[in-house]
Amino acid sequence: MAENNHTVSITKKTLFLICLVMILLGFGTFLVGLAGRHPERAWQAYLTNFLLWSAIAQGGLLFSTIMHTVKARWSGPLSNLAESFTAFFPISFVLFVLLFLGKNHIFPWLHLDLHGKEVWLNLPFLFTRDFFGLLILYGLGFAYLYHSLWLKLDRSASEGKIRKLLFQFWDRNIQDVERCKSRMTVWAILYMLAFAIILSLIGYDLVMAMDPHWYSTLFGAYTFVKAFYIGLGGLIILASILHLSPQSEFQLKSSQFHDIGKLFFAFCLVWADFFYCQLVIIWYGNLSEETAYVIERTMTVPWSSLAWFVFIICFILPFLILLNKNIKTKPQFMSILCAVIIMGIWLEHLLLIGPALNHHVSSLPLGISDGLIFLGFFALMVMAITYFLDLFPELARTGDGEVN
Repeated sequence: MAENNHTVSITKKTLFLICLVMILLGFGTFLVGLAGRHPERAWQAYLTNFLLWSAIAQGGLLFSTIMHTVKARWSGPLSNLAESFTAFFPISFVLFVLLFLGKNHIFPWLHLDLHGKEVWLNLPFLFTRDFFGLLILYGLGFAYLYHSLWLKLDRSASEGKIRKLLFQFWDRNIQDVERCKSRMTVWAILYMLAFAIILSLIGYDLVMAMDPHWYSTLFGAYTFVKAFYIGLGGLIILASILHLSPQSEFQLKSSQFHDIGKLFFAFCLVWADFFYCQLVIIWYGNLSEETAYVIERTMTVPWSSLAWFVFIICFILPFLILLNKNIKTKPQFMSILCAVIIMGIWLEHLLLIGPALNHHVSSLPLGISDGLIFLGFFALMVMAITYFLDLFPELARTGDGEVN
């Protein structure tokens, strides 16, 4: 037993060191980019990764709130894991605040004639509403987690200041199981509502507003559907890694992998539907003034090739593969597929914001530095989740996990 614990500790230490190196490498690459000839490229990579990894964390927790609300018993262990994504919320919030430093590079409308839209598109108002929006969303997520942990943590294991502090709060505020579950349901519903509203707001302000004279009424829904899509992908990867690890106590049945695989497949279709519907509305309504945005991203070099690549690996590929029932039950294959799709959505963010920040380019504004910054953000996510599961190991153990 002692030898096994020693092995685990070495693994955690190694993982920490690898993540630390990746974070320093990504952060260093970002700083070098800021000091170089094209600081706008560094801020473009920063914004793209902020949107991607924040959406994965937000969508990951949404899975738990939905499963609790509908009382889905099959999802217990997966819901526990989904709550670990809240560890990235404070990091995401700090990353958003730092976006203000790059305002001159990521908001191309700052020096344009907005024809009256400056009432909405001005920096003080934009950062204030998005700041408080994320604060509310993350606050609701932590309120939900606070009550969820009360039902799941082992009180006999109270090591650590955070756990002791939580037990002290619970002893003063929560005594009844049913009342805790009721409050948890309220916070879950509020989080789901905030998720739809605030993710829509973020999509409008940080992505759609890149072209201030183009708008889509579907863009908000497209943004939060996409966040849940990749949130499910992140959750499947995490569950697969723990399930396959010989040192982990986390195990899932094939039926559970199949169920979350079906949900992932469903939101693959929903994402593609919103992707398509935005084009259909412009065509069916004969909105010629709206076509420039679409034409630039789907028919001009170099963006057209990227658009097709994103569509193929984020929809066509998973659609054809996930029609097979058995594949959904194979964690090795599903984790690879989800990783490919998350990479595709990363490129999709570039497709949406890249043309507004890179005018008249003949090649994609994508290089090694973008990949290194991506790895830095990825390492932040890994470290946050690892710390959370180390602090609350009960969530990474197999059990019914049902708190309804």
